[in-house]
Amino acid sequence: MATPKQRHTKSRRNRRRSHHALTKQGLSVCPKCKEPILPHQLCRNCGVYAGREVVDVLAKLTKKEKKKKVKEIADQEKEQTQEKGMTMEDMSQK
Repeated sequence: MATPKQRHTKSRRNRRRSHHALTKQGLSVCPKCKEPILPHQLCRNCGVYAGREVVDVLAKLTKKEKKKKVKEIADQEKEQTQEKGMTMEDMSQK
């Protein structure tokens, strides 16, 4: 096995390692549930990818978990309608 003839300096070693630094992953936001997700990945919370539902998340849950998830989704939709203004019920009363 070959042995080095001379020692490499600290600066040479550090220049070689300059590309080994870690970078933060860029997270995007799910358009439906507003959860942070990796880009080009399926949202694990609601099963949406590229604006359409790809996986039915509720089908894989137990009965207790499904009930909790349905309630969370209803609350999220309720908040979204309140942000937009009037709901359909409010419009029908006028």
